Amino acid sequence: MPAQMKLLAFDTSTEWLSVAVRHGEHLVSRTGPGGAQASGTLIPLIQELLAEAGLALAELDAIAFGRGPGSFTGLRTACSVAQGLGFGAGVPLLPVDTLHAVAEEARHRFGATRVVALLDARMDELYAAYYDFGQSAQSEAEPRLLAPEQVQVPPGWALAGNVFAAYGDRLPAAAARHEALPAAQAMLRLAPELLAAGRAVAPAHAWPLYVRDKVAQTTQERAAVKAAQTTHST
Repeated sequence: MPAQMKLLAFDTSTEWLSVAVRHGEHLVSRTGPGGAQASGTLIPLIQELLAEAGLALAELDAIAFGRGPGSFTGLRTACSVAQGLGFGAGVPLLPVDTLHAVAEEARHRFGATRVVALLDARMDELYAAYYDFGQSAQSEAEPRLLAPEQVQVPPGWALAGNVFAAYGDRLPAAAARHEALPAAQAMLRLAPELLAAGRAVAPAHAWPLYVRDKVAQTTQERAAVKAAQTTHST
């Protein structure tokens, strides 16, 4: 990472909020409850960390945010805050795939270089993407929406994410498992390469990444799922 790079990163795509600021070699970060609380706490946390790092918004080289997939409300919160800050300060935005950040966190903390990144999509499904840091830090495929039983793990790959408490008994048992979230610090580590690759955008062109196009099932769909589960258990 360039020694004098000044970056802000935040993610609100899961049940946890994560914010980090890098000023050269100086790093400050905070985590806290996400969900509905994120919309009220994100901006004060950003202001607090910028002050702690001795930076003004306009001094930033870029603002990185978790673009998704993830919680619809959380993605809208992160994107709208990023756009507002970017417009106001004239700073470019760096949309970061949340699954990429999960994989980077597993690489950094656990040494995993081939990672199946997973995030809980609710409704009995997962968001999934494959990352091979030995070849490239880029995804081998677009993020997908899968049932837990549909997740395939190539030999030598590890699982990482926030899905094991809910779906662990339905995932491949042989693969290593690492609890990891799309932390803002992971986004800061990814940012220089993404910026060098031209991934920064103007605030007007920063949008969330939605993999699922609906957040709730109809009454008929819920009844069908319940009937299928009842049939499966008998």
